[in-house]
Amino acid sequence: MDLSYTPEQEAFWEEVRTWLAANVPQDLPSAGTREGFEAHRAWEQELFRAGYGAIRWPVEYRGRGADPVQQAIFEEEYFLAGGPERVSVLGKNLMGPSLMVHGSEEQKREWLPGILSADVIWSQGFSEPEAGSDLASLRTRAVLDGDEYVVNGQKIWTSFGAFADWIFALVRTDPDAPKHKGISFLAVDMKTPGVDPRPIVQLDGHAGFAEVFFTDVRVPASNVVGEVNSGWGVAMTTLGFERDAPAAPAARFQRQVRRLVEIAKKRGLDDDPVVRDRIAALYVRAETYRLHTVRKLSRLSHGESIGAEASMTKVLWSELGRDAYLYGRELLGPLGESLDETADDWRHGYWLSRASTIYAGTSEIQRNIIAERVLGLPKG
Repeated sequence: MDLSYTPEQEAFWEEVRTWLAANVPQDLPSAGTREGFEAHRAWEQELFRAGYGAIRWPVEYRGRGADPVQQAIFEEEYFLAGGPERVSVLGKNLMGPSLMVHGSEEQKREWLPGILSADVIWSQGFSEPEAGSDLASLRTRAVLDGDEYVVNGQKIWTSFGAFADWIFALVRTDPDAPKHKGISFLAVDMKTPGVDPRPIVQLDGHAGFAEVFFTDVRVPASNVVGEVNSGWGVAMTTLGFERDAPAAPAARFQRQVRRLVEIAKKRGLDDDPVVRDRIAALYVRAETYRLHTVRKLSRLSHGESIGAEASMTKVLWSELGRDAYLYGRELLGPLGESLDETADDWRHGYWLSRASTIYAGTSEIQRNIIAERVLGLPKG
């Protein structure tokens, strides 16, 4: 396995590093506020103008046609440069690519340009109060009335749902069909009368998520992506794009371990054998994760699809991040509850890391997938 960059990848790496060093903004407000959300949108519009809006999109859709290695280079350099949270991620990584596969030519012309430029931010309307891990149990209904669907129901844990412009939602269009059938993939303008996004304020006081209620919302029937009642297949395509993206940068977890070493030194615990053993164990896990991502990247660069094995990646990074933040707070001791900036970083990181073992598929569900679809074990 040759892990060295090609001349083209080296040139791209230097280009990206130089541009980010000169342009990444500092101290943007949280994207969980209206002010912060708009500031993040403005930053992403700048990324678009510089040619970094959606580098893996095909050239025909005004992307750069980047390969998986180039995308991984960009994501890692973006992290190392302190790049802000990407509020356009659902549109660019999920909705846009899904439109390229299932959308009509009219839908592509109408929605792709706004997604790419970050002028239009999309949220994802999949999960419901009683349809999280069992997504096919969703109850949001869409009833055809002439050339419009009338939508009623509720979505929850909708990322940026309080501020987004559009939402792509799974709705039940045939209540008599088996639960994986009779579902359609529908695009809804969030400004439509009857759409009621209600912010979910989190521990940090910000609203990165929302509940979205639909009450007699009238949506053009032409907004169905793919075939009516075949939305489950479109959704699987959508989630497939999420799975086959390069994994979370390993540099994130390597940096966490280095910060743990710094905390141990500041507290005079760097010679404590128990502390050294705990940090060493996290270092080994971070390095294992790095090698895992290299293997995955090699397969993607050769045109392979990761499929169900992506669940292994999800379990590795989400639980590694959680455990590193948890130990960081333990290592800080009483300082972990102070308003010291370092302690505050670890506290906020820990809150977010707890959510990471739930969103995009809980660790329990991911382990079921690994057991059944990767290892071939029988269902329990």
